[in-house]
Amino acid sequence: MTPLERVGLAVFHRIEPERAHALSLTALRRGLVPLPGQLTSSRLATDLAGLSLPNPVGLAAGYDKNAVALGPLMRAGFGFLEVGAATPRPQPGNPRPRLFRLIEDRAAINRFGFNNDGMEAIRARLAARPAGVPVGLNLGANKDSPDRAADFATVLRACGAHVDFATVNVSSPNTEKLRDLQGHEALAALLAGVMAARAELSRPVPVFLKIAPDLTDAEIDDIAAVALEAGVSGIVATNTTLARTGLKSAGAGQAGGLSGAPLFARSTRVLARLSAATGGQLPLIGVGGVGSAEEAYAKIRAGASALQLYTALVYGGMSLVGDIVEGLDRLLARDGFAHVSEAVGTGREDWE
Repeated sequence: MTPLERVGLAVFHRIEPERAHALSLTALRRGLVPLPGQLTSSRLATDLAGLSLPNPVGLAAGYDKNAVALGPLMRAGFGFLEVGAATPRPQPGNPRPRLFRLIEDRAAINRFGFNNDGMEAIRARLAARPAGVPVGLNLGANKDSPDRAADFATVLRACGAHVDFATVNVSSPNTEKLRDLQGHEALAALLAGVMAARAELSRPVPVFLKIAPDLTDAEIDDIAAVALEAGVSGIVATNTTLARTGLKSAGAGQAGGLSGAPLFARSTRVLARLSAATGGQLPLIGVGGVGSAEEAYAKIRAGASALQLYTALVYGGMSLVGDIVEGLDRLLARDGFAHVSEAVGTGREDWE
């Protein structure tokens, strides 16, 4: 981290979290953040469900909800980006305050509730995006929708022509009863609708499923079976957690989803279980608590073909992306891997 970035983060941490979030996007759009451009190597360039990635380190959904900073984010060193979640109609989300820093824990709690500009506005921005790394859209449902399952397919139909992949998000804890859609029958029906919408696109895109970390082994196995049967392209593990074990920071009791460092072990265990349950038949994207090259490497060795981060940027700044990408390359070389794909799943037993 540069001295200027350290000062900038210190200033941001004095500002209310949601406002600081918005200001960080503004700083990116105005060119105030130094960006390294594309980062890659022969070890890191990889394929994810048919997508060519310069490196396997992606930006998780939730940072650029409305696809307003795609140009600069493409130059930030990420191998791929995910924006959203987008819902059919704009919605304000839950009342403020709804984002809380847990500085001692290097974590955050949010209860945004799918606040976004709606699929039409987001579609227009995706259609106008510059060329660069693959960009995906997180699909969501309106809180007051009479048919939430149908909302996911609606957003895919509207925006699918302008994205490189889509993620079905049934795992946010901040929309009441949304996680009920992870049950076997509900999930199978929802995915059938999404895959039918995908088939209508002129250019079918990979469809990923994002799951919660607060699942039993039996539930993980069941979701894996449903995902395989539905024909999705991969699974994202995981979203935020409702658990609060071991937190030190003031505000740890706030309602919402917990992200950041405390989620790492929980999400990585789910990832490893999912890797075993799918038997290598689906690529997995590891998310939750990644804040260093070592943690990125652990996700890969637990079974992830790629990974995503977000909350760690609050504490490490945008330069953290390059640190993780370059550090991951060194770790692979140290252990004799010629390519990142060779390392996938090699440490799964450490988490089972």
